[in-house]
Amino acid sequence: MTGIALLGLLLASAGGLVYARERFPAVFWLLVGLPLAWGRFLSTYGSTMTACGLAVPPSRTRALMVRAVGRREVQPIPPRIRRVGGSLTGMRVRLRLPGGLEPADVVAASNRLRHAWGVHAVHVVEVGPGVVELRMTGYDVLREVRMPRRLPSGPMVVPVALRDDGTAFVRNYREIPHALTLGANRSGKSMYQRNLIMNLARLPVALVGIDCKGGVEQIPYASRLSALATDREQAAKLLEALVGEMEDRFALLKECQRTALTTPEEEVASDIWGLPAYVRPTPVVVLVDEVAELFLNATKRDEERRDLMVANLIRLAQRARAVGIYLEICGQRFGVELGKGAVTLRSQLAGRVVHRVNRQTAEMGLGDISPEAMAAATAIAPDRVGVAVAGDASGGWSHIRTPLVSISETAAVCRAHAHLVPDLPALDPYRPSTSGEPEEPPEPPPFPRPRSRP
Repeated sequence: MTGIALLGLLLASAGGLVYARERFPAVFWLLVGLPLAWGRFLSTYGSTMTACGLAVPPSRTRALMVRAVGRREVQPIPPRIRRVGGSLTGMRVRLRLPGGLEPADVVAASNRLRHAWGVHAVHVVEVGPGVVELRMTGYDVLREVRMPRRLPSGPMVVPVALRDDGTAFVRNYREIPHALTLGANRSGKSMYQRNLIMNLARLPVALVGIDCKGGVEQIPYASRLSALATDREQAAKLLEALVGEMEDRFALLKECQRTALTTPEEEVASDIWGLPAYVRPTPVVVLVDEVAELFLNATKRDEERRDLMVANLIRLAQRARAVGIYLEICGQRFGVELGKGAVTLRSQLAGRVVHRVNRQTAEMGLGDISPEAMAAATAIAPDRVGVAVAGDASGGWSHIRTPLVSISETAAVCRAHAHLVPDLPALDPYRPSTSGEPEEPPEPPPFPRPRSRP
């Protein structure tokens, strides 16, 4: 009976561990995965580094001392461990590279390190000259997105998604002012935009929407929008108003930037963030839902309007960063077939987020950043809705995934923060109606009575 009870207890424990691994991977990692991975790392570190080609021969002086004192074989020198720590999602190891190694060598061996230590993935981040950090994840953190408790914050820092190394992906508009987001139908692009709007709504910024699909994507957030264009004609006028607002802000910046010879260097302002708070204009984020609609034309008049809209978009992308106007361009497709100005506009959008797309759109979005990132975007499975490849002009990229957020949740946040809508006279004519009641259609005229034949 004791043996049967013990066997039943072992089976129940094994079943509980399997259930926890599937339903609660973070708990399983802390209880089982982290101790095992930590033990494998500490016991096999030297041999693993040597096998992966990450150990260098010792200097001649050190080799002579080892032979003279220890009378043993001289071993290659692996990177020195500076710090080892565990977390809810994995492990972090900081290494000091010996002479002869560079971070690219560790990146090339990351897949072999993953198999050697039995973790889900190994990401290499350079934190200083000769110092790298191995960010190991114990399980697929993108399968069920849970944002970290401690999120980066700042004047224009917006957490949007979760990276595949367990850290938060943020949109820092002061570092990367303009971005391009692409994704096919049912790829998660709209979910990314909802997260972005929901977090921007909590900040003291002006939100401007351009949704040429009749406003179906952005009308639910009208209570927090300073301006909204729902067709091409309104979009052309709104972009022209934004260019005028940009010129007015440049005039204000020129007047207040204090470039006198007696002004200290640290007080000279090159953008609005160097101005005093009582003078600084409110930042503006322009959200374009479907950029291809602005490039299409059907008639000669549409072609002229298209050229004007594209020119204004390019002008904003080139100059508006200094005066606090930022662009978030979204679309299902973006390629050279859109016509004149597409490539020029793309070159000004340093931030890139590409969901599941075809090869042509992936090449337009990520081809100038990294061929590996482009291949990763085309390899996203259709059932991985919300997974995207995020990159920037530096060439770095990573997989991200946005949390599930409904339209009603985003709209509720926008209504709760409607008091943050700033006073911008140039955008008042384009302020969307927030009455919430649809207009009643006019009564149809009565049908005329048929006349009787004589």
